[in-house]
Amino acid sequence: MPRSVNAVASRKRRKKILDQAKGFYGKRKNVYTVAKNVLEKGLGYKYVGRKLKKRDYRALWIARINAACREEGMSYSVFMGRLSAKGIELNRKVLADLAMNEPESFKALVAQVK
Repeated sequence: MPRSVNAVASRKRRKKILDQAKGFYGKRKNVYTVAKNVLEKGLGYKYVGRKLKKRDYRALWIARINAACREEGMSYSVFMGRLSAKGIELNRKVLADLAMNEPESFKALVAQVK
């Protein structure tokens, strides 16, 4: 009895990897074993990058809020502490947007917590 290797499934599996590696340079795009290793590493970086992006944006928002607070004569930590004490629950993303795009509203907010 002939050996069954299920060529359809293995070809599909390899094709899926090579399709994902489309656009890579040199052997990385058309040699299966190289493409598989490079793609695995790339997908790992992709996962980590999604986490780093959140961290980077939070740091950016904090820097923007701090700069806007310092113009009003208050530090970031004091401002955030007083916001929470007053029960104003605005996240850093919204506060940074206010500081950048609507400075008058942000000044009013700072005046409210002073």
